[in-house]
Amino acid sequence: MKKFSVLAICAVMAMSVSAQEISSRAKAMRMMTFSKPEYIVKDIKVLADTMTVYSLADYVIYPIGKWENVEQYITNTQLQWYREVGYKRYFDSMSVSVNTLRRLDDSYLDMYRSITTGRVEMIAGKITDPEVVLDNGVHVGMTKEDVFRIIFKRFPKSYVADINVLKVISGAGEVGEIYTFRGNKLRHIGIISKYKYY
Repeated sequence: MKKFSVLAICAVMAMSVSAQEISSRAKAMRMMTFSKPEYIVKDIKVLADTMTVYSLADYVIYPIGKWENVEQYITNTQLQWYREVGYKRYFDSMSVSVNTLRRLDDSYLDMYRSITTGRVEMIAGKITDPEVVLDNGVHVGMTKEDVFRIIFKRFPKSYVADINVLKVISGAGEVGEIYTFRGNKLRHIGIISKYKYY
């Protein structure tokens, strides 16, 4: 009898995990229908407290905008940046000249000017300063709903209530932004890149 009880409990747990996966996928599919056309959302995945949005929009690849050089970006922001220039190695034996822009709160942006695109490309970044605004209007301190409204026309609030991390990733998975929420506020923006730099 004990064996049967244990098997029954295991079966119920397996069914509840399976139902939870289905509901996460259903939630993701429904969120896709609410996405704004300019974000060209190709897929959404929800896993625990993290939502990953795969987008083909330029906002993802160029989160600070399209610039021909770093000086243009610095002038446009009208913020006090502390600039470091050096060489960094990424993924292979090549070294590239990287400009690191820093703020007093340790927010930083690592970028370089690509010889293939002729534009400033992002390597990495961490933003905690609310004065730094991305090209799509996102900045630290925004409410969770306001951040989601930038990507989605509308959405059920219950779908985002338990989301603490929103990842917006390029279609090839090479560049992305990670928005981290604490409570109902955006507390941190991370910029990631897996490009090989040439």
